Amino acid sequence: MAKWTPQHEAPEPLEGPIVPTIIGGTILWFVLFLVQLPFYGWFDDRGHAWWVWTCLAGAGLGLIGIYYVRRRDAAIKRAEAAGALREAE
Repeated sequence: MAKWTPQHEAPEPLEGPIVPTIIGGTILWFVLFLVQLPFYGWFDDRGHAWWVWTCLAGAGLGLIGIYYVRRRDAAIKRAEAAGALREAE
């Protein structure tokens, strides 16, 4: 079996507004949790209570994601500033 080799180089990763995107997704998960919470009995009767808890888990993981991407964004900015400082010398 031959090893697969790419035909061309991979493109650069897209960088966008990551922090607002993660915050928006976290808010969406939490809103979905709040919307489903009054109907918990209905979900539980039909065996779909996991939908409610999935939304809460999404919100919780989103909070961890916000912490992670904010630190990542700050580290990227520090690295860029350090690189610019070295170039100026």
